[in-house]
Amino acid sequence: MLKFIDKWTDRAGVLSAWMFFSIGVMVTYEVVMRKAFNAPTVWVDEVARFFQIWAVYLAGAYVLKNRHLITVELFADRVSATIERLFGFIALAIMAVFCLVAIWYGSAIVYESIEQGRHTSTMLGTPKWMTESAIPVAFSLLFLQVLVEVYRLAKGQGGLKGATDVDGDVESLKP
Repeated sequence: MLKFIDKWTDRAGVLSAWMFFSIGVMVTYEVVMRKAFNAPTVWVDEVARFFQIWAVYLAGAYVLKNRHLITVELFADRVSATIERLFGFIALAIMAVFCLVAIWYGSAIVYESIEQGRHTSTMLGTPKWMTESAIPVAFSLLFLQVLVEVYRLAKGQGGLKGATDVDGDVESLKP
């Protein structure tokens, strides 16, 4: 099960990266069309925004799995490994609760948008549920990845270390 969740997390991370790359291509295309040919597009703004929303949320689980979170290590050098592990469990528990809240309310918003037939107020008039569904989908994946990280932390295999600190140095993945 751990490998399955890790695999989907990695796939979401790769998809997120390609979406960010695509946003760059779309915006470049828009600039060229607008400035060189005086022919702006009607779709680039909304599609790029759609991709950005999905890419940011999908990247969350990947960032957690690969320990690229921004962390504040105020007491990390001054506490025992046991206390540091406890802080890891607390941080993951808070993340899990936040994920569950986001899934619950995000799903309600998606359901309401589908029920009411809401669309964006742009030229494309995209159904709002298409962007809003990024929240319950991505936070579900993040929640599963949090559970994996809790298991790894309990087994002594992980933690929240390995994040890039303010100097840009990458710390060890071992607690």
